[in-house]
Amino acid sequence: MSAKIVVSWSPDDFGRTAIEHAVSEARLRSASLVVVNATRGDSLVDDHYARGSQVEDLRRVLTETAVPFEIRQSMGSDIADQVLDVAEEVAATLIVVAVHRRSPVGKLIMGSVAQRVILGADCPVIAVKP
Repeated sequence: MSAKIVVSWSPDDFGRTAIEHAVSEARLRSASLVVVNATRGDSLVDDHYARGSQVEDLRRVLTETAVPFEIRQSMGSDIADQVLDVAEEVAATLIVVAVHRRSPVGKLIMGSVAQRVILGADCPVIAVKP
């Protein structure tokens, strides 16, 4: 069984940082990538959910790295659950997520996808920030 790294990606600086780190880890571990771009179903207003040209740009960047990859887009009630479900499905050996600074009030009101992935994962998780 080959190693698989799941990376939570969005078409912004956080996603770019996560991809760069995931590619580095994939090269070190001779692993493939499974890129997850998820939304809660409000994709028409969710800037974190990639449009067609953004996915094609990512596909071009990843192809140039020569690291095997697949890109998955999904829609569900909870983004962290979508990432964790993919990680479980592919028996991920590592998950890479990007994190950003938030106020204590922001954490209380909105929760944290990265925090839920870190706490819910059955494999190691690397949190990176731009």
